[in-house]
Amino acid sequence: MVSYTLIGAILLLGGIGYGLDQWLETSPWFLFAGLVLGLVVGFYELAKALWR
Repeated sequence: MVSYTLIGAILLLGGIGYGLDQWLETSPWFLFAGLVLGLVVGFYELAKALWR
């Protein structure tokens, strides 16, 4: 179940970044930022679940 949180965070925030890039024509900056933020949030949630 925790792996879905990691993958979901990456896909959701990467998708938001992709959408912002398409809207603002700033490709690939928001996509990159969304993927990095998704990794950070995903690994934070993973660590929080493992250290309960």
